[in-house]
Amino acid sequence: MTDVVLPCLNEAPALAWLLGRLPAGYRAIVADNGSTDGSAELARSLGATVVTVPQPGYGAAVHAGIVAADPADGVVCVMDADGSFDPAQLPLVADPVRAGTVRLALGRRRPTTRGAWPPHARLGNAVLARRLRRSTGLNVHDIGPMRAARRDDMLSLGLRDRRFGYPLELLVAAARAGWSVAEVDVAYHPRAAGTKSKVTGTVRGTARAIRDMSAVLAR
Repeated sequence: MTDVVLPCLNEAPALAWLLGRLPAGYRAIVADNGSTDGSAELARSLGATVVTVPQPGYGAAVHAGIVAADPADGVVCVMDADGSFDPAQLPLVADPVRAGTVRLALGRRRPTTRGAWPPHARLGNAVLARRLRRSTGLNVHDIGPMRAARRDDMLSLGLRDRRFGYPLELLVAAARAGWSVAEVDVAYHPRAAGTKSKVTGTVRGTARAIRDMSAVLAR
């Protein structure tokens, strides 16, 4: 059984569709990061494992979910819980890791509609990815929120960022550790109606994420 960590902050409108789309052999761990809309209760009622994460921040939620994952399978996936990714595509990132082809697989977002990925967020991502390629040599074009690796590998990196810098810190640490890293194309949809983006939905949120990630590159 492959665990899927879903960092969650008020994503109730997306959860039924999301959890219903998990492929056979995949199990959801909803890392609830202070939801006030009943996300945790709904996730439990739908059969997901729920981990309560009192420390605020995307990285805090992801880390807690990975710690809670079952080490028996070994491979763990991470994916946003807002409905922007189709869980049916999880094998695209999990299978290369399971086969030993790479140690970290990333979903490279391919928007399905013009409004799925706002221009300010897409530009900020492209700038950070370019800086990452220059500083690490990784052939990465998306600091994306869909990824897979072995649980013990990710914990061994000792990542410290508990905010929005977490995904970039993971890539920097993976490069320094000499990991093989690859991207695979995944569809990127508009987030579920009734959910609100903490990053890409506003220029302010995107700027905050870029600030956190830039601090990682400056270390």
